[in-house]
Amino acid sequence: MNRRWLIAMIATVALLSAAGCTDRETAAEREAKIREQTAKATEELKKESKQAGRDIKAAAEGAKEGWKRSDGKPLDLNSASPSDLENLPGISREEARRIVDGRPYRDKHELVSRNIVSESEYDRIREHVEAR
Repeated sequence: MNRRWLIAMIATVALLSAAGCTDRETAAEREAKIREQTAKATEELKKESKQAGRDIKAAAEGAKEGWKRSDGKPLDLNSASPSDLENLPGISREEARRIVDGRPYRDKHELVSRNIVSESEYDRIREHVEAR
């Protein structure tokens, strides 16, 4: 959830609460009322944030599953675009750029032997790449 949105919502609740106060209320009563209404609004936003987090996790798991179901054709390290390489599991923009800069490759394991990616990074992508 956007932090600015959250702050704006809390401020809005506080202002609306203050507007509903009468002149007969003491400052302490107004503050207590604002505090309680803000706490309730924040509690509701927290619930919504938790649900959004679960939704994001489900989307990430779906993307991972979709990757596994893809056409099964590995990416050619010698011709794949940087953006295609970034879609490999755990490969950042910087690592994709290093892969492109290290071309050509005769064997996909050269990514490790030439210190372009670590062995653990290679283990995550080796099923998804080839060197033609």
